[in-house]
Amino acid sequence: MEFGKQFKELRTARGLTQETVAASLGVTGQAVSRWERGETLPDISLLPEISAYFGVTIDALFALSDDTRMDRIQNMIWDVKVFDPAVVETERRFLIEKGMKEPDNPKPYALLADMENHLAKQCRERAELAAKEAIRRDPYNRIAYGELYDAMGGRGADWYCWTHHRGIEFWKAHLKAHPDASRAYLYLMDLLIDDQRFDEAREAVKEMAKHEMTFRVPLYEGNIEWFAGNRDLAVQHWNRMCETYAGEWMVWLSMGDVYARAGQFEQAIAMYEKAMEIQKPPRMVDALEAIAQVCERTGNYHRGIEALEREITILREDWNTASGETVDSVRREIERLKARA
Repeated sequence: MEFGKQFKELRTARGLTQETVAASLGVTGQAVSRWERGETLPDISLLPEISAYFGVTIDALFALSDDTRMDRIQNMIWDVKVFDPAVVETERRFLIEKGMKEPDNPKPYALLADMENHLAKQCRERAELAAKEAIRRDPYNRIAYGELYDAMGGRGADWYCWTHHRGIEFWKAHLKAHPDASRAYLYLMDLLIDDQRFDEAREAVKEMAKHEMTFRVPLYEGNIEWFAGNRDLAVQHWNRMCETYAGEWMVWLSMGDVYARAGQFEQAIAMYEKAMEIQKPPRMVDALEAIAQVCERTGNYHRGIEALEREITILREDWNTASGETVDSVRREIERLKARA
């Protein structure tokens, strides 16, 4: 049964008006009317409240198809900043049960991983705030130093024993079993480069080239040599990438990153702008976020704000997204930069 019809039946069976239900749920009467007409669905964070209000389970209330329910979970991950624990537990159980029933379907577990990572991000943000407060109270608190470093994605405190060995071994085993999984080479090479295992990274890019001859091959050939200290050779690889794949926007996004790493910020911004220029709708906004970061580093806050305002426009025009956490997070960044300007 469709949600709108089910909702209306529950409401009318109890002799309630749309306005009464709306007031109890903290929404407008127009929102309830649109639900019942099937024009929109309520935000997923309202599920526990609606189910409790009508005295039915969430599953019984919505009777959604599995695909629709998974779409709603994905939308929750994109659009909700802080999850309701009750909703998380319900959807976690649904995804695990679906994954067990469909052993050849990777989607439930991929979505579960996405949700759990979102929760982990929330935990890290809370840990960051707590550690900063501890440091504010005691500027010499070594425990808080380490916790803040971990919360913000830093390396472990014992740098001399910090490596990516577990991740490297996983990706090596995965590629041994699936050598044509070309994207997996990227994750392996990033870890190898970070651990300065450059000879192994060079072998990995050669293997990737057997299965994917795209701009990523010269990009990573350049990345490896750059971090290995062979800067001139790195530039040769990147120049070849730009000449061969000039029509691909991600080439110029990647070159923006190259210049930003080298501290050549105006050149980086020019590359990011070119990436935006050659994209066709729906455009990705990574380059605009990168421009904002570079501008903040150089103290050009107004230019960074302008880039983020463009991002909001693109989200609305290209992705039909004008609300939710995807947009709210950009607005918070704008306000943060305005406070620094």
